[in-house]
Amino acid sequence: MKFTNIIAATLAIGLSSAAMGQVIGKAEDQIRWRQSAYQTMAWNMGRIKANIEGTYNKDQVVQAANVIQAIATSGMGALYQPNTNVGKGWHETNVKPEFFKPESKDEIGKIASAYIKEAKEMATVASGGDAAAVKAQFGKLGESCKACHDKFRKEEKK
Repeated sequence: MKFTNIIAATLAIGLSSAAMGQVIGKAEDQIRWRQSAYQTMAWNMGRIKANIEGTYNKDQVVQAANVIQAIATSGMGALYQPNTNVGKGWHETNVKPEFFKPESKDEIGKIASAYIKEAKEMATVASGGDAAAVKAQFGKLGESCKACHDKFRKEEKK
């Protein structure tokens, strides 16, 4: 009985490791998926901003903050495969070539970790319902977005 449990566990670990390393979708799919995720986050940032600047609705802010947190913690980094540095999803990718250089890996990790931290904190603060605290955290979240945009995002062509 123990031997079959060991075999089953070993097989499960092997299969999950293979799945985690698997790249899903073509390059244009990956670009489109990440563009869609960023548009969804931008829409939800706009929802929070509208509540801060207008009539505050805690439920709307909580919903928006939870969506942002979910996307931030979803493992989207897997959509930045080397073959996605150029190409078109819904539009041409705006990622600068520097993003894909090996020497950028540590800086990207720090920026991404800071963004994830602020997104999680946004969801926590939103659940408290304090509009002033949400406004303060919204600023921190926005700054963490800007850190990546400033370093690794090309200006959009209009």
